[in-house]
Amino acid sequence: MGTVKNVSDEIEQLLQPYNFEGLQYMRPYLEKYWAASFPIALIYLLFIFVGHNYMKARKGFNLQGPLFLWSFCLAIFSILGALRTWSLMGILIRRYGLKHTVCYSNFINTSVVNFWSSLFVLSKIIEFGDTAFIILRKRPLIFVHWYHHSTVLVFTSFGFKSRLATGGWFMTMNYGVHSLMYTYYALKAAKVKPPMWFPRLITTLQILQMFMGINVTILTYIWKQEQGCQTTTEQIFWSSVVYMTYFILFSHFFYRTYIVPKVKAKAKSK
Repeated sequence: MGTVKNVSDEIEQLLQPYNFEGLQYMRPYLEKYWAASFPIALIYLLFIFVGHNYMKARKGFNLQGPLFLWSFCLAIFSILGALRTWSLMGILIRRYGLKHTVCYSNFINTSVVNFWSSLFVLSKIIEFGDTAFIILRKRPLIFVHWYHHSTVLVFTSFGFKSRLATGGWFMTMNYGVHSLMYTYYALKAAKVKPPMWFPRLITTLQILQMFMGINVTILTYIWKQEQGCQTTTEQIFWSSVVYMTYFILFSHFFYRTYIVPKVKAKAKSK
């Protein structure tokens, strides 16, 4: 493995950054004030409580137009993020191997990672808007939704501050899944009926994302024992806790949404 500077320079040459990706001023502030994610998450949870009480005696808003615009913008953002970060991870694997992508954080110094990881952290606050639409439209708000939104902000901010090497995979997978998820939301808001299998595919990919997150964390633990990973026990512990709970919750959601109705339908048909 080359030095941090050599690796960063080589990646910059292989994946030329656009001019706007050269903006680096966000990272120092996001690293310094990462703990602000805790009160922001608490305010989000308080908003849910207040919002539910406010809408109890009121009729839900339609908001089809704003919801389409919201979902469309987040879909475009996620698609662009996925294209850039997947390109980066592909280069890292081809040049340095899988171990480098989960153990060494020197690629974080590149312009592409600096830019898209900074936006990634900020997007976790912006995505709280998903919950606002659910509450204002009086749609069911399930536990996995608000638990995931609140905890992912804190975990992402922690990983960003810690320069977590595995964060490259966490970010890349999330961008990829969200590019499909928000496209689906935009189609629904535009009253375009997506294929029946599309929402099931999204949930399946979400479960796969959590499964991969667990495996990436396991790899860092194994390689750390060989003194080959720049990670800490704290990082491994919290990554394991977060991804294990997400895996369980999304698997349970898949079971309740897609398996149980089929079982009940078969039972009724007999």
